[in-house]
Amino acid sequence: MQDLGAVADVIKTVILLDKKEQLKKGQKIALFSTLLILFLSLLKAVIGYVFDSPLLVADAWHSGVDILINLTSLTGLWLASRKKSSKFPYGMYRAETLACLLIGFLIFFIGFDMIKDGWQKLFVLDSQGRFPIFPIGVAVISCAVACLLAVKQKAIGKAIGSQALQATAKESFFDIFTSLFVMVGILLVYFGIPYIEGGIIILIAILILKLGLETVWKSVMILMDANMDSDLIVKIKKSLEEVQGVKGVDDLKIRQSGPFKMVDCIIKTKPTLTLYKSHEVADVAENQLLNQYENIESVFIHVEPQKEIIKTAAIPVQDKNGLDSKLHPFFGRAPYFIIVKLINGQVSFDRYLSNEFLDKKGHIGLNIVKLMISHKINLLFISNIGEISFHMLKNSFVDIFKIDREITIKEIIDLYLKDKLETIIEPNATKLNF
Repeated sequence: MQDLGAVADVIKTVILLDKKEQLKKGQKIALFSTLLILFLSLLKAVIGYVFDSPLLVADAWHSGVDILINLTSLTGLWLASRKKSSKFPYGMYRAETLACLLIGFLIFFIGFDMIKDGWQKLFVLDSQGRFPIFPIGVAVISCAVACLLAVKQKAIGKAIGSQALQATAKESFFDIFTSLFVMVGILLVYFGIPYIEGGIIILIAILILKLGLETVWKSVMILMDANMDSDLIVKIKKSLEEVQGVKGVDDLKIRQSGPFKMVDCIIKTKPTLTLYKSHEVADVAENQLLNQYENIESVFIHVEPQKEIIKTAAIPVQDKNGLDSKLHPFFGRAPYFIIVKLINGQVSFDRYLSNEFLDKKGHIGLNIVKLMISHKINLLFISNIGEISFHMLKNSFVDIFKIDREITIKEIIDLYLKDKLETIIEPNATKLNF
């Protein structure tokens, strides 16, 4: 038990270290974006001032606010990557969500300020005497850089599940259009076309307002532990149900905490499983989710026994005589296996399985066990069973009951329903089994 626990701890440690590396990637791209946008902001401000282009100067101020947004994202990712402590036992992942919330407000105020600026410019036309080649050139460079940053931020943000990076990626995509509209506006102002400059700024501002409100709303929902991804819940439930030993999944919840998700659920197991075996199933389920989904940071699984309504039993028999068939004493040498269904204490014949491995070489019992597992058997009534077959069936969560005399299937089921049968706790076969 201690060895399995140590292995599970090692796996969780490796996964956690990998997530820390993901946060570092987010910090690097946020820092790179900040420095690059700072350079562009200064370039646009200088060129706009020297060549008398108010539109380019306004865009420089817009980029300046983008720098603050990126710094907020960087700070949030840095706080999220801090080690857990006694004061913050769940980590500081939500610092990234708070940063995202702040980003949303900043985007909103950017849009509101741009609407006022656009309204003022709507009725003002400033023509220039010379062709604004340098302002246009800077707008083209800004557009290209915004495109590069948007693609990079979106890719890394999606890979590590960072809300802040994905939010800044959206802002970078808007910056592409902003730079294009700025370039068009500079040209139209040069050619003396009225209203266009202010109209373009107002249109961009409306789109930015929408982005800001969406970002704020999503951050608030995450901070309130709202269910933001119903499709993921379906996928996780399906994944858990595929784990051997899991009979059902209840009360599955997902919480977003910064760039990571936390899963909380109840899994149902056979009521006859030992405490150790139940926790082993939970560990397998937990590690499967952590390995399958990179943005899941932790999984909290509570194990409960499931009251089995339908049970499928297999019994080796000597002949085909329905429920009056007699038990065969050996697992591997029985010519047939009868399969019966137990539904709320009612017994019904299901089918016969012929032992097609009798005349073949190799471990007969091993092949029969595989056949049992494929038919989802969870009860086996037998007199003798070999070591390999026993352990494979137990590992597949099959309950094995001992029958110590030659009786009919009907009598066996009656004894089981009256709780008069003992379980086999270790192999007890002779060499005749294989």
